[in-house]
Amino acid sequence: MTDDPLQQSGQRSPGSPLPPANDRDGRVVPFRERLSCTVDEACVVTGLGRTKLYELIGSGQLITTIGRRRLVIVRSLLDLVDRTISA
Repeated sequence: MTDDPLQQSGQRSPGSPLPPANDRDGRVVPFRERLSCTVDEACVVTGLGRTKLYELIGSGQLITTIGRRRLVIVRSLLDLVDRTISA
């Protein structure tokens, strides 16, 4: 649990690029432990634009779910970053 009252209340902390994701009990879920994120959240955490992310999705380098909205599988995003760093 964090000592930051803004994070505990689910509000965005100053300087924080993303609002924290909370589980059903209100606990903050670290980004690495989330199963999925929105395309906008993926843009923020990677610094890539939407066009580039959709190119990566189209080429199969990022895995997404498709339903009423497209969600990026966080593990595939982290794997992509790991492969890029180690290359």
